[in-house]
Amino acid sequence: MGQAHGCGTPVYSPNTRVVNGEDAVAYSWPWQISLQYQRDGAFHHTCGGTLIAPTWVMTAAHCISKSLTYKVVLGEYDRSVAEGPEQHIPVNHEDIFVHPLWKPICVACGNDIALIKLSRSAELNDIVQLGCLPPAGEVLPNNYPCYITGWGRLYTGGSLPDKLQQALLPVVDYEHCTQPDWWGSIAIRKSMVCAGGDIRSGCNGDSGGPLNCRASDGRWQVHGIASFVSSHGCNALKRPTVFTRVSAFDDWIAETIANNA
Repeated sequence: MGQAHGCGTPVYSPNTRVVNGEDAVAYSWPWQISLQYQRDGAFHHTCGGTLIAPTWVMTAAHCISKSLTYKVVLGEYDRSVAEGPEQHIPVNHEDIFVHPLWKPICVACGNDIALIKLSRSAELNDIVQLGCLPPAGEVLPNNYPCYITGWGRLYTGGSLPDKLQQALLPVVDYEHCTQPDWWGSIAIRKSMVCAGGDIRSGCNGDSGGPLNCRASDGRWQVHGIASFVSSHGCNALKRPTVFTRVSAFDDWIAETIANNA
């Protein structure tokens, strides 16, 4: 899946000593995209996503509304200025594929994944690169260090930042995340990944974006798609950010891309 182009090895190294959220190093997460929708003649950031092939983006199903017109922005860092390397690629309605088992009324039911076929191929360069997908079925151990990235709100109800943010979110395994004083077993499925659960978390606007985890070979893999946070707020204790586990959907991803080449 685009591995021939190389993936998961940014030219600009991320700062991986970050604990709380902070501005990312510019272009250090080159597969991160901004999904934007049109309103009143302008486009507005709504979700993140991951470039997984030159013409394919992976995001969350809950980011998609059939009534809206979208575009994908690649090579974005500071949303407040046109820095030059951004690629703005329109999206056709018929090129958005939401997982067939996704239920908008039940985020906790899982399957919060969507694929977007771009209307033209991304130009891969130092600033726009592909994210690697993890091996099928791979589940990371408790406390495995991963990073969430996105332009989501800096705190519950807060403003959207201009510059791409990153934060260290250690994995909380299924056994811990389903404990009664954590999320519990009703909200969490094995096709999800929990990460964080203290003062660091995803928030509105991070949805659809990647959970980036470094593999033993040094490449970054996108293990999660930001799905939901607690109604108690974005960084509620023992309510880690919940992600769709990408390795649980490798068959669907491969089939969708193959059937719509």
